[in-house]
Amino acid sequence: MRLSRYFLPILRETPKEAEIASHRLMLRAGMIRQEAAGIYSFLPLGLRVLQKICRIVREEQDRSGAIELLMPTIQPAELWRESSRYEAYGKEMLRIEDRHDRDMLYGPTNEEMITAIFRSYVRSYKDLPLNLYHIQWKFRDEVRPRFGLMRGREFLMKDAYSFDVDFAGAKHAYNRMFVAYLRTFARMGLRSIPMVAESGPIGGNLSHEFIILAETGESEVFCHRDYLNFEVPGPKVDFDNVAELQAIVEQWTSLYAATSEKHDAAAFAGLPAEKRVSARGIEVGHIFYFGTKYSAPMKALVAGPDGVERPVHMGSYGIGPSRLVGAVIEAFHDEAGIKWPEPVAPFRVMILNLKQGAAETGAACEKLYAALAAKGIEALYHDLDERPGAKFATADLIGIPWQILVGPRSLAEGKVEVKRRADGTRELMSPAAALARFSA
Repeated sequence: MRLSRYFLPILRETPKEAEIASHRLMLRAGMIRQEAAGIYSFLPLGLRVLQKICRIVREEQDRSGAIELLMPTIQPAELWRESSRYEAYGKEMLRIEDRHDRDMLYGPTNEEMITAIFRSYVRSYKDLPLNLYHIQWKFRDEVRPRFGLMRGREFLMKDAYSFDVDFAGAKHAYNRMFVAYLRTFARMGLRSIPMVAESGPIGGNLSHEFIILAETGESEVFCHRDYLNFEVPGPKVDFDNVAELQAIVEQWTSLYAATSEKHDAAAFAGLPAEKRVSARGIEVGHIFYFGTKYSAPMKALVAGPDGVERPVHMGSYGIGPSRLVGAVIEAFHDEAGIKWPEPVAPFRVMILNLKQGAAETGAACEKLYAALAAKGIEALYHDLDERPGAKFATADLIGIPWQILVGPRSLAEGKVEVKRRADGTRELMSPAAALARFSA
């Protein structure tokens, strides 16, 4: 993509309303635009990151055996009345009426709707286990939306819902998502720690939040330091192997880890001082097992091997891809801007022509740009007529992992300069060697 043909509305001044780094940098980098309190448009650069995150989420959900569908944003209130949550949910739910005076709502979550879908088609234990997920926009009317995408009112959510004939099956479904979440966040460059958590309005008696540690985290969390060194399950993990998954979950729940709501000060104090981690944390995922909380009142029944119909055991599993955009920035930035991990970066390489209009640098940049495209490598070519300092600032702000600096002085020696945004290291090399560094 040529920057001269791209839509990238960079802000030179820091917006006053931005309180944390991710909000500030997303606005400055032209990734998002606020349309109302807690409601944002994703501009092209931000959308590319969001799509990368969604791709990783989908790949790991599919790997775990979950099946994707898509449910609507607007839901009939009747479903929520069946579960007795319509009145109980609170003012966070946006309630509306259609032209026929029917009560509707903008979905804050989808337990009721997925249960209604399930009961329409599944009747026998032979059709289980089943896990259905979608990636869809949600709305929760927060009293005080703040921190940009970290606590917005409209947000993108991956929510999965498992259905099993009994607790043993439901526990394995829970373990599948537990392991899938560890892998998902690790692939984005994040170290997530599963912590015992409150279930909140979704309900249930088994719940873990996946937390990343960050100075600007929304709440205080407490954990054993060894979690920072645990090995994340690899791509060959067998999601059908009950014992293997149970062993992974037992390891990742064997030490102390809790959110502030579940914190046991006495138990934490019993850890060796050097093993105690008390820090701020950002929730990036939340998983629940809630048994028959929805299936019983909504009559989502399946016939077991004995022919008797019983409510299915259910769980739900959420990841906020739009929230993750902000969380990744909180984990990877410096004073100059964002430092994207390669798997979620909007582009992998940025070419900077340091003498726009010069024949030799222009030709070298064009050749590099064409060669990267031929290799299937996403590149952003900064071809605007700006001073080198301004180009450096833009490149560091938007955080593309690799920068290829093409200037007349180094080019005279047959070299270009390659900069790694993560650590600022620079290396002079031939254009051919620079291309060889990147593979599709």
